[in-house]
Amino acid sequence: MEFFSIEEDKSSAYTGYIDGTHKWMLPGILGCPGCKASWGAGAKSYPSVDLTPVAALADFEEPRAEPIEEYERMRELVRPLVPPGALLEPGTALGPFVGKAQGRFGPLVALNPWVLLMQRETLEKLRTEGLRGLKGCQTHVRFRQRNSPELLEIEILPLGRLHPDCLPPGRKPPCPRCGRRGLTLPKNRLLDASTIPTHLDVFRLEDFSTVIVCTGRFVDACRRLGLDGVAFQPLPMK
Repeated sequence: MEFFSIEEDKSSAYTGYIDGTHKWMLPGILGCPGCKASWGAGAKSYPSVDLTPVAALADFEEPRAEPIEEYERMRELVRPLVPPGALLEPGTALGPFVGKAQGRFGPLVALNPWVLLMQRETLEKLRTEGLRGLKGCQTHVRFRQRNSPELLEIEILPLGRLHPDCLPPGRKPPCPRCGRRGLTLPKNRLLDASTIPTHLDVFRLEDFSTVIVCTGRFVDACRRLGLDGVAFQPLPMK
């Protein structure tokens, strides 16, 4: 099976622009006692999560870094509420995407580029094609114009990894305390075939979460249905 990354289509004529973020998030880490790094990933998002049952909800609204013990405490508060298979790294985004939008949007929209949005009609068409794992979540995006589209965020689970052959030799293992890898996304990417899920047509990489991956089935369906707005780049696999 072929695989592709889903990326922003810089040649697109669509003028849509969105300024926003997710409603809640886990804090980043301030000075990990293991690797000394201060960091937060931010690319993993779970828009289906409702944190309203959590006490001290305001603690999840302000982007910030905290000592690792506070991050771990907050992480365990939300763990029962996230989808199976979710990874809760520092900076993980939770809840609906909230923001303001203007302009004209295509059927598919790539933001940041690790957020994938679809118009509702697009999602329904792709589901009719039998594509797997397309969970659309309501966004809270306000438009300036009338007759605005209904944009849904696709909840994308972190599964699959890059093959070691495209990563730097002699790299250090992840920090045993916070899990930080400290690697830069390589320009030439090679998927690790042994880690690729077989039950989903869209997923994000576990180790480089800014990369959204789709199957050739997904690409073929989009092209057949005339669904544009994003670019597909082939990803070799080993």
